[in-house]
Amino acid sequence: MEHPKTYSCTEISTPGGDLIIEGPVAPERLAEYEFHAGLTAFRVPEKQKQAVIGIAGLPEGRIIIARHGSVIAGYVTYLYPDPMERWAEAQMDNLIELGAIEVAAPYRGGNVAKSLLDISFRDDAMNDYIVISTEYYWHWDLENTRLSVWEYKEVMKKIMGSVGMEMFATDDPEITSHPANMLMARIGSRVDLDSIEKFNEVRFKNRFFY
Repeated sequence: MEHPKTYSCTEISTPGGDLIIEGPVAPERLAEYEFHAGLTAFRVPEKQKQAVIGIAGLPEGRIIIARHGSVIAGYVTYLYPDPMERWAEAQMDNLIELGAIEVAAPYRGGNVAKSLLDISFRDDAMNDYIVISTEYYWHWDLENTRLSVWEYKEVMKKIMGSVGMEMFATDDPEITSHPANMLMARIGSRVDLDSIEKFNEVRFKNRFFY
């Protein structure tokens, strides 16, 4: 399918300073910016920057950023699921994954994550997709936030829910390995019934529980 991308932008105030929330951002623009030293949830900042630039260059790839001047203080990524994951097995060109969302600690408390999602879904093209997010507690910053795993789960549900994402049941082993883990998804308004059925099938491999 085609992958049209419509740019949007807004500005918000946070405890760490004002941020511009914008995207989708092209890879050549991302290369001009610096990743905040606190963006370490997935890998060291420079390596994560290169990964994000790579995603932005994919036909379906979308990167929304929060930046303070030339420093990226937060971002969210969208791309097709990893071929090794079950979500890719349905071979759906209208299923994409919210692969990562991260905000540097000094800028938290200003609804940055919600703003990143808001800009993401201002693009009408997102209504053509099923957007999934696999939430694993081991990616959550429990230490710095001082939240319990259950409190953090509720925070994530509210953030994702702000753009219409909901919890969906699944028998995926990684999701079911801990009760705090969850599959969340948003089914776009133009997604056809066949695609929804394929999504339902890939959520459950053990048909006994379907």
